[in-house]
Amino acid sequence: MLYYLITFLISMVPLVEIRGAIVYADQMKLPTLASYALCILGNMLPVPIIYLFARKVLIWGADKPFIGKFFTFCLEKGKKGGQKLQEKVGKNTFVALFLFVGIPLPGTGAWTGTLAASILDMDFKSTVIAVMSGVLLAGVIMLSASKIATLGVTVFRLFCA
Repeated sequence: MLYYLITFLISMVPLVEIRGAIVYADQMKLPTLASYALCILGNMLPVPIIYLFARKVLIWGADKPFIGKFFTFCLEKGKKGGQKLQEKVGKNTFVALFLFVGIPLPGTGAWTGTLAASILDMDFKSTVIAVMSGVLLAGVIMLSASKIATLGVTVFRLFCA
């Protein structure tokens, strides 16, 4: 039971998200389908909160001492990145957000994607669907990679024993 809770919590952590949670669950030998569903739930839980409040918090903190420079940097970076993205993809921001969240690279994921969508003023429903689709894709990719890596270690052990 503790491993399920840890898996759920890992999937909620920014930067690690479903990418780390899937690998952890696989290493703890949790049932694949149950852990996959749990990771998706944990990764998606913060999305509405991020969408609705992150930009407001960043705007609020932009003129505060100590945090102001960082919050302003985040807002400017998100705005510039969003503008570049819109210039490149035009009206296909949904697909771009889906791929951004779905391809498991460092710095991409539900947290970053949702914040970018919020800064770009994407509508809530499109954001949630694109991020959810991306999380599902990232989960499948990481699950496959984890299973392949585990298989590779097992085969290596057989040949080296």
